[in-house]
Amino acid sequence: MLLDVLRTELRRVGMTYKQLARLIEMSESSIKRMFGQKDMTLSRMAQICKVSDISLEDVLRQAADVTPQADNLTLAQERALMDNPKLLLVAISCLGHWTFEQIIETYTLTEAECILCMIELDKHALIELKPMNRYRLRVSPAFRWRADGPIQAFFKEVVVADYFNGSFDGPGETLMCVPARLSKNSAQEIQQKLQQLTAEIARLQHEDRRLPAEDRDGYTLMLGFRSWEFSAFTALRRPATMANTKGRVVHQIGPKNR
Repeated sequence: MLLDVLRTELRRVGMTYKQLARLIEMSESSIKRMFGQKDMTLSRMAQICKVSDISLEDVLRQAADVTPQADNLTLAQERALMDNPKLLLVAISCLGHWTFEQIIETYTLTEAECILCMIELDKHALIELKPMNRYRLRVSPAFRWRADGPIQAFFKEVVVADYFNGSFDGPGETLMCVPARLSKNSAQEIQQKLQQLTAEIARLQHEDRRLPAEDRDGYTLMLGFRSWEFSAFTALRRPATMANTKGRVVHQIGPKNR
């Protein structure tokens, strides 16, 4: 996969095998053989990147991004996070691409506690822990908590009320409640658009990772879309209409998550 990404980058910068062979003093046939047989040392890859003005870090990152990753954790993995509040805190921080330093500077965790949590998250396949307390997420950009899992249940019971207790009047913040009467096909179309929105957020978060920490803030988009009517309104319905109590409501809410 690394070599596939490197080959693509070479094409992007217009570097031919013939030019590359001259720059690293190898035969063109040897270059072709390395790529064809997918047999190349990391030091050779670094050399090729250097002479081609390609970032080795970008090659490694791109390869990691296209590696198949999970969209969900297992029930057992989620239960393990719920059993340890500090572990859940570090997990959510990692999903937000916080660095090790940012976590211990922000929360009352010691370095040892944070390292132990990261080791545990590595065991549960949420992250891949690397030297110097760096890590790579092992879940996909479309990752979400299980609908039937303990973390989603905890969010419903505790987090939602805390979230909506905010004023939603800060920079970039908004609160909307949009009622509508829709067909099932239209409702499915809205669901697809909401999924596209979450994918767009994941893309923007990935792009913003290179910005300084002080230029980024924690935002949360909380989405709900279901057939629903406020219970106080249902109580005022005429008896003949009680069987038809469904109205579609969209909650498209964000931010914030500090």
